[in-house]
Amino acid sequence: MIDDLLDRVTAATPPLAWQPSLVLCLLALALTWSPGGYRLVRHLVTLTHEAGHAVTAALAGRSLRGIRLHSDTSGVTLSRGRARGPGMVATLVAGYPAPALVGLVGALVLGAGYAAALLWGLVLTCALMLVLVRNLYGLWVVLVTGTAVGALSWLAPAQLLSAAAYLMVWVLLLAAPRSVVELQRARRGTGAADSDADQLARLTGLPAMVWVALFWLVCAAALVLGGRGLLAL
Repeated sequence: MIDDLLDRVTAATPPLAWQPSLVLCLLALALTWSPGGYRLVRHLVTLTHEAGHAVTAALAGRSLRGIRLHSDTSGVTLSRGRARGPGMVATLVAGYPAPALVGLVGALVLGAGYAAALLWGLVLTCALMLVLVRNLYGLWVVLVTGTAVGALSWLAPAQLLSAAAYLMVWVLLLAAPRSVVELQRARRGTGAADSDADQLARLTGLPAMVWVALFWLVCAAALVLGGRGLLAL
């Protein structure tokens, strides 16, 4: 059993040609930039966003208290430590770029031919997050995501596995800038006074728009670089 799992995780598959990758890109674009599709894939984006907060908080020496994922696709990561300082700033900065950077790393992994390893990495992430999630809806999201990806990784033939991995990476790369757009739209209203950008503004004295612009630049750069890799340009 363990040997079979290791064989599947380390199995190499040739990168997709640019034509099928482009088709998957267009499918991901339809998902991430349509209202219904974005609501569906945003659960994955939020999971990655909160994982970015959690990993950075741990690296910065903060004590993790838990993660909550909500039915409106929002989320929050709670950590204990200094209320100000570089650790808190780094923790807040990490959220919005996390899906883009994971997508960029995913594009590199796919370019090396390890689609299965990428999907099993998501399964491992979900398993680790089960320890941190503190609400029932969040547990449900993580369990469903991890179980579905695990079943696909175990049962699907190599070509389907590769296509699923490409679609996931395209979704992360395309949804990351969309989430920044949604952040700025919310900030124009009244529902984002405690957004990552506004918290960073209070901590650093830099305007929130500077942080929004930084998030956008990181997400756009990751999309360009990751997209070039996925299309074999």
